[in-house]
Amino acid sequence: MAGNDLPSLGRVKLADLIPSEGLASDSYKLSVSTLSQSLAQYSAAIIQFSSSDGALLRSGLDSARLYFHQRASYPSNDMIHTNDSREWCKTSGYYADPQLWQETYDYRPGLTPTEPNTLEFPPGGLPDIFALLGKAARNILDAISFYLNLRSSPFSEILDNVPLRNREISSSVLSVCCHARPSFQGGQHHSLPQDEGQLVMFSDNDHLMDKSLITLMKSDKAGLHVRDFHGRWFLVDEDLGPQEAVVFPGLALYQATAGYVNPALLKTEISHMQANMYGRCSVAFKLMPKSMTSLSCSEMRAAGHGVEAQFQLPVPVDDFMQRSHPTDQLFNRHSLQAFTFPTAQDGSVKPARRRKNSSKCKPLPPSKRLRLEAQRVLKERVQDIADKRGIKLRFCNLKDCESHVHSLDSPCATTRIEIGWPPGVPFVHPHDLPNKAKVEFLKAYEPGWTETNDTELSLTEPGQTNQHTANCDSKMLFISVLFFP
Repeated sequence: MAGNDLPSLGRVKLADLIPSEGLASDSYKLSVSTLSQSLAQYSAAIIQFSSSDGALLRSGLDSARLYFHQRASYPSNDMIHTNDSREWCKTSGYYADPQLWQETYDYRPGLTPTEPNTLEFPPGGLPDIFALLGKAARNILDAISFYLNLRSSPFSEILDNVPLRNREISSSVLSVCCHARPSFQGGQHHSLPQDEGQLVMFSDNDHLMDKSLITLMKSDKAGLHVRDFHGRWFLVDEDLGPQEAVVFPGLALYQATAGYVNPALLKTEISHMQANMYGRCSVAFKLMPKSMTSLSCSEMRAAGHGVEAQFQLPVPVDDFMQRSHPTDQLFNRHSLQAFTFPTAQDGSVKPARRRKNSSKCKPLPPSKRLRLEAQRVLKERVQDIADKRGIKLRFCNLKDCESHVHSLDSPCATTRIEIGWPPGVPFVHPHDLPNKAKVEFLKAYEPGWTETNDTELSLTEPGQTNQHTANCDSKMLFISVLFFP
């Protein structure tokens, strides 16, 4: 990343991220590259809206300030909620978390009443803001998919219908939040860290990760800190313009992209908020997957990306949302690297590649070495052939493709012929091929591979290697007992 580092948080116009039919424009490619590089370095980016959309967001913040200011000093017990993961897709209306000195109003279409009752009026403009930020979040998600070389709208199956069908409840939510409102007495009932009478930033143990796919946030005051690629915390909303909002990826996108897109690690600063009568208000749209679907990496595999073992099986969304996700397992894994976004000379975005771990380690098992070789050849040779011929690789399922290889009318027959796929080898991701088929794949695309590699060793499965060693040990033990009692 050294040669492509952005000097600061990337700024992208939303209008430049709206896809159009036909070939991608230069402005779209440049915007995707800037967005992606910013997400890689800073886990966040700044999205610039039109002047009319910016006015809508600012009016929403003004309405939010007045809404929370007129709330009672201390909420009733039924409005005090902690972060209950079981309720992740059911939150609606007002609730408070005194431990974080935070109040929230969740607008969730299909669940939140559209007509306010006579006792309380919610913040204004929420349906319009929900629609604006929801569309923006989907365009941003499609831009990330374009960079990753996925098909168009690859996550549509796990997203809500647009518009929602009758009696459907939105999984995505618009959260209007207020931090550290001085008239809110909830925080005074809990011990918060203090420094010379002023509230200070939450400690490192209080950092959070959204479980969304994409989150868009607009605040009226700076205070959102995000950890960058180097582990440093920085303030992302300090220099936001009136038409700008912050976007950052969440845990669901991390899971759906097999770890290629790191989730943002967040914490909110509430220092010096006591001098402000309204506290810090924000509106945040969280693009969430539907609860009855699963997060699968099949699209990543189909696009030719390597998928590690922990991402191989689909994960039910509801289970994923209720599960804890320790940050040390996400950010301290040697195999997980932030993705980079190089741009070719013609302006096109190259497929993402993970950095290799340079640390010395034990020799890899033969089958794993063979698998890594196959993945390398796929990226360096096969993908290059497909790109030059304008072919988008769509791999089959191994079980289904066993019959395809013997038919000229199969769905993958034309693609196999055009890219020179070896005869008799199923058209599946090399990662999933049997070892013998991997060897045939390597012979076809890597001239001289047989001469420079020990084919017999590569064909040996790890279990077979261990069994062979065990058999040899048993024979030696038998001979020792026989001749040296």
